[in-house]
Formats: sequence, structure tokens, C-alpha cells
Amino acid sequence: MVLKSTTANDISVYQVSGTNVSRSLPDWIAKKRKRALKNDLDYQNRVELVQDFEFSEASNKIRVTKDGQYAMATGTYKPQIHVYDFANLSLKFERHTDTENVDFIILSDDWTKSIHLQDDRSIEFQVKGGMHYRTRIPKFGRTLSYNEVNCDLYVGTAGNEIYRLNLEQGRFLKPFETETTLGVNSIDVNQVHGLVAAGLEDGAVEFWDPRAKQRVVRMLINDGTDLPTQVSCLKFKNDGLNFACGTSNGVSLLYDLRTSQPLLRKDQGYGFDIKKITWIDDSDSASDLIMTSDKKIAKIWNKNTGKPFASMEPSVDINDVEYIPGTGMFFMANEAIAMHTYYIPALGPAPKWCSFLDNITEELEEKPSDTVYSNYRFITKQDVVKLNISHLVGTKVLRAYMHGYFIDTELYDKVNLIANPNALQDQREREIKNRIAKERESRIRSTGAITNTKVKVNKDYVNKLEKKMGHDAAEGVVNDDRFKEMFEDPMFQIDEESHDYKQLNPVKNPETDSANGTDGFQ
Repeated sequence: MVLKSTTANDISVYQVSGTNVSRSLPDWIAKKRKRALKNDLDYQNRVELVQDFEFSEASNKIRVTKDGQYAMATGTYKPQIHVYDFANLSLKFERHTDTENVDFIILSDDWTKSIHLQDDRSIEFQVKGGMHYRTRIPKFGRTLSYNEVNCDLYVGTAGNEIYRLNLEQGRFLKPFETETTLGVNSIDVNQVHGLVAAGLEDGAVEFWDPRAKQRVVRMLINDGTDLPTQVSCLKFKNDGLNFACGTSNGVSLLYDLRTSQPLLRKDQGYGFDIKKITWIDDSDSASDLIMTSDKKIAKIWNKNTGKPFASMEPSVDINDVEYIPGTGMFFMANEAIAMHTYYIPALGPAPKWCSFLDNITEELEEKPSDTVYSNYRFITKQDVVKLNISHLVGTKVLRAYMHGYFIDTELYDKVNLIANPNALQDQREREIKNRIAKERESRIRSTGAITNTKVKVNKDYVNKLEKKMGHDAAEGVVNDDRFKEMFEDPMFQIDEESHDYKQLNPVKNPETDSANGTDGFQ
């Protein structure tokens, strides 16, 4: 079996499924050439964890049920809902919807009851048999959250209101009215004491008490970037005291409810808005870790020190990340056909339904793994101009890195051949000229001359040694490892016109002068 892996800080991250896993072919080519791929060893040795773990175009959201036996995902195109059965490692069923899904939550322990927020201002209630009920809200929704204590469904919208739909009474209640007029980006309910937090577009977080049905406090978030700030995501910790919020500038802040000053500030590094925050506190070994994700990368780091633990960076944009509690596995919805699966053995064991991953990773740990850029070639900005591919800068084809870009090796060979159609012929001519030059060099030597082709510099000095010491002794000096750089490296070229050389050799050799037709002095 083959798994693509990256290693940082002695932590291995394995990509089990997704784009660019075990093969470099695009997805549309793979589907078209399945018969040809049957002879591809890398394609045959791939690990297909869950069959049909993909969408026709892209995936939006993904959730794992509370019992850990199913996963529900939404995607496009056409808008649809997929449910995967881990017991059979396959797609259980798929349903199509009228419009694209914005957010959804699962109410039951399994997949049978779920609520879906659609982008046409509708809320769909899905049950085992299909769509159970559908209602509309006055404004476009952005996020969903559910309070299990009082059965309130909170809907954050593109306005100043948080709509409350009570599922026990079956009717809308008076909405929470925030101070902003821009919109509500994220809502979360504290599972310990029921406090409701709302992340607003104006850069503030409001806390509401569902019992008193009024706002408790409003807190402005300062991420220290001096840029317009929105609270794009927030999440409570299960201890009832801590919560984290992410801003539109890619900064994550950790707070204690008893203070208005952040405990820790963490910059994601790319400047994109934070899409998902997950407290990884289900196992004792990972109780101090937290995961934050933007569209570029998902980072796992220590909540006390901010020290990075691991990261997951796919080649496509990230839409959502779901962590399977108690394990080291992550599911990722993204802007690609295949959804991604990552496994970090140092974070926890593999889920029971795919325990064989532990055996595979243990074998791979004994072998050196390929790096992320093993199939890529580094080119500079000047090379980009020479190859006439400047229009590809900023796309997924050229991966920016330091002072240049990474490009797929096969693509580079094709582009280089197009930009320089005579490159192969020129290379062949250069090799022929080098061979002819070597043959000429060997022909013009006098009889008994040293035939070592390593003599590239100081040939006159070699001739002097040969006349003074003899052919065999001079050849021994040239072939001696202690002096070989003197006859190979141009840095050791003797400059007879230099001042130092004339100081050491004030009188020229009379034999040399007489040969040149001049008189010499002794």
C-alpha cells in the first residue's frame, strides 16, 4: 500500500484519500482512462478507504454522527446530500436538493434526523424517508446551531437578527436582535451552561442567555492586524469556561469567559478568514491541542504555548474540516471532486472501522517517505518568463515557494519542449562538440605526453614538470589526490603576469627565452 505523507517536528501526517494521492493524474483523466490505469502499480496500490467518497464538482460541509458509524456530507453539482456507512466502507445513499447547502447539523445519534440551511432562505428537515418539512426565513442564512436543552434552533443571517425556531413547539420565537446590521457569521452554544455566542461581521462577539432571552455582554475583538475585522468562526470548549474565535484576517484568539483579554493569539499565516475551529480534547494525550483551518491550511497547535503540532495542506481550497473524536483522523470538504482524509498516528489511533490503517502506517514508518514536492521541479521567476508561462502565476499549476515556483515535472518537460523545440537537438550538438574537442586535445599532444584528461589548467606547468622530473614522475604528481585540484580547478591557475609570480621568478628560463627568440639572464 502507498500513502502520501509529510513529516514535521517528527509528526507524520498521512493523506489517505483526496487529490494527488499515489498518482499525479487529474480526476477527470482517471475516470476516462480507468482501463489503462489497471496496469499502473501506484494506482493499484492506493488505499480507497471509503468508496465514492466524492462529489461531482465540490463538497461544502461534512459531519460525523455521534455514534461514529456514519458521515454526512453536502456538495455540488448538482446540489446533493451523501451519507456514508463506515461499517461497509461505502456510500449508503445520496439525495438531491433544489438549491445548494450552506450549513447543516445532525440532531440524532445516527443520520436519520438532520437540518439543512439552503442558500434560497429555506430550511429543510431531512429524515429517514426523505425531506420531512421545509420552511423559509426572511433573510439569507449563514450558520446553524442547536440547543439540546430547550430545543431551540438558532439561525444566523445576513442581518441583525438571530432567528429562533423551537422544534418542540414547532414555531418561530422572538429572534435575538444584535447591535450589528451587517450579519451573523457564526453561532455556538455552550454545552455546559447553555450560553449562546454569536460572531458578528462588525468584529464583535455577543453572548446571550437563552433563559433570560437577553444579551449578557458584547465584546469587541482586536486581532492586532490594524485591518477591518470580522469574527468568522467561534467555538466553545467543553469545560464551560474557554472559547476560541477566528477572524477574517486569519487570526485565532483564545479567551477565558472571566476576562476580556485573550489568553493566546495565533496567526494562521495566510490572511484568509478562519473557517473551522475544533478543540481536540477527547483524549488525555491531546488535551492541549486545538485545530484551526482557513481555505489554505488546517493547523493543529498547542493551546497553551501556540507551538505547532501538525498541519494539513491540500492542493485545493478547504471548505470544512471534521475531526473524529478519540482518533487521529480528519475528513475535509474542499473545492475538488474527491474529499480528503488525513490520518495522524501521533494524535490518536485509527477508528475501529479502519483499524488496518495502523498496520499500514507502522510499516511506512520503517521506510523513508516521499516529500511533498517529490514530483515537482523548482523554477525561478526568470525561468517562468523564458518558458512563457507567466499567465499561470497565481493558479494551482505553479505553487509559489520562496523566490520561485514548484511545477509538476511532466508539465515542465512539455512546456520546455514547446518553448525550446530545438532543445534536444542543441543538447546533442553540444555533446558532439565536447567529444570532438576531447579527441583533438588527445591528438595534438606530443609523444610521451601525459594523457590524463583531468588536466584542465596549468598545462604549461605540467610540461615543465615532465621535462624536469620525467614522464612517469610528472604523471604521478598529476594523478595524486593531494594535488589534483591544482590541475582541475581554475581557481589554481598560475598567472605569470601577476606581481607575486614575478617576485618569485625574477629571471626567466633561458631555454624558454631562446625558443622565443630573446636573450635571457641568469
